[in-house]
Amino acid sequence: MRAMIIDFHTHSNASDGKLAPADLLQEALAAGIEQLALTDHDCVDGYLALKSSQAAADEGLKLHAGVELSCRWHNDTVHIVGLGIDVEEPGLVAGLDQLAQARQKRAGTIAERLEKLGFEGALEGAIRHAGVSQIGRPHFARWMVEQGHVSDMNAAFDKYLGAGKTGDVKAFWPELDEAVSWISGAAGIPVLAHPLKYRYTRSKLRRLVRDFCDCGGQAIEIYSGRQLADQTEQLRKLAKEFGLLASAGSDFHGQRDYGPTLGVDVSSFERDDSTWQVLAARAVS
Repeated sequence: MRAMIIDFHTHSNASDGKLAPADLLQEALAAGIEQLALTDHDCVDGYLALKSSQAAADEGLKLHAGVELSCRWHNDTVHIVGLGIDVEEPGLVAGLDQLAQARQKRAGTIAERLEKLGFEGALEGAIRHAGVSQIGRPHFARWMVEQGHVSDMNAAFDKYLGAGKTGDVKAFWPELDEAVSWISGAAGIPVLAHPLKYRYTRSKLRRLVRDFCDCGGQAIEIYSGRQLADQTEQLRKLAKEFGLLASAGSDFHGQRDYGPTLGVDVSSFERDDSTWQVLAARAVS
């Protein structure tokens, strides 16, 4: 059976990935990927940087517009990937702008809290480390290491930025139904991302999937990153039960020993009711 390699969940340094969009594209071409979606967190800047890439066209790689939205479900944070979105749709644009402003406000609050502990210049330092990326707690951690306030990133989170610590500022996220509506309104396919990552019981996961379907969700990642075969089969059955499209992605953030590699061979579970089939059909229609 011929390998069919796609990846519908990837990140560049426009959000929290390590590679610039152009470098990620070169990695995808080297991996023989046929369809790629760049799904940076809460922004489409990375995709826009690649939108007119001649390299993808020359190699026959189909690039799809994507995003990964953070949202709230019963006070938990879950992630919804949007595939094949219209990045210029006003509702989506307004939603992403809302999220960007919320991230900036959160960063300001984190900095204020750290400065009360004597860490002056935290915001400016974090902004510098963020560069073109969205600012977040890891950038504050890197600044703290650079300034000698802590020995390493883990220490920064253990003492100041991790759950329950001074710099643990809860971010604004839209509710699940709102995030799904932004994607649907932009003609995209809403996908429940890495469903096993939440470590829910089977009954709670089913409640999430049911609520996701009720508000217009269309697909679920049956494969995400490094995953066992029985986990994939569990999610395939869940997709079938709820009538959801199957999707797959590496959740790639950059080459590292312990992280997932770019690309997923979907030839062994290729189905007509999959996101890669739907988006491939759109591309030729």
